Amino acid sequence: MSAPAPTPDISAFLASSVHDMKNSITILIGGMEKILAAADREGPEYRELSHMMYETKRINGNLIQLLTLYKLGNHLYPFSPEDWLLDDFIQETVSQHQPLLASRGIAFEVECEPDLIWPFDTDLVGGVVGHALNNAIHYTGSRIRLVARRGAEGLELRVEDDGRGYPQKMLDDGVAAMQGVDFQGGSTGLGLYFSAMVARMHRNKGQTGSIRLENGGAWGGGCFVLNLP
Repeated sequence: MSAPAPTPDISAFLASSVHDMKNSITILIGGMEKILAAADREGPEYRELSHMMYETKRINGNLIQLLTLYKLGNHLYPFSPEDWLLDDFIQETVSQHQPLLASRGIAFEVECEPDLIWPFDTDLVGGVVGHALNNAIHYTGSRIRLVARRGAEGLELRVEDDGRGYPQKMLDDGVAAMQGVDFQGGSTGLGLYFSAMVARMHRNKGQTGSIRLENGGAWGGGCFVLNLP
C-alpha cells in the first residue's frame, strides 16, 4: 500500500497570499491619497472616497497583523527592541495617517513628554498604535489625541477620541473577551489580540507590557492604552 501524499503547508501559502495582497493594497492606498489631495473637498465624491480609503487602510492593517502573527508563530520575526526618541516615533507613525485625518476633517493633537526615550520594537508598536488610530478615526466625533508619557507601569501610549466611548459590556468583560470571533457583529478581535501579544513580548526587569481600554481621557471618549515596561 502506497504512502499517503504529504499534506501541503497551507499556512505558508496563506502567508504568501497575504503578502501579495498587502503589497497590492499599499499601491492602491498611495493612488487614493494622491486623488484625495487633488480632489474638491466640497464635491460629492470626496466623502465617499475618504471612506473607501479608511476601509482600504483597515484591510491593509489587518493583513499586516496576520502576516506578523504568522512570522511570530513560526519564529521568523526578528524581534529587536531599540531605544527610540518618542517625538520621532510619533511623527513617523502619524505621518502615515495624516492624509486620512485631513480628508475627514479630524483635528489631531500630540502630547509627548520632551526628550522621552524608550526601548521597543518600532514596527510592532507602530502597528499597535496604527490600529488604535484607525479605530479612533472611525468612532471619533471630530478630535483625536496621541499621548506619550511616563506612567506607573513604564511608558504609556494613549490614543483618545471625543466619540461615545467603548460599550460598557466591552469594558466590563475586558480585553480577553474580544479575542474571539463574533460572527453576528462581524468582529474577529484580531486587532486587540495582536496588540495584547505585542505588549506581552515587551519585558523589562520582570515586568511585562499590557493594554487596556477605558473611557474618559481629555474629552470623555474612548481611550486605548498601551503600557511598555
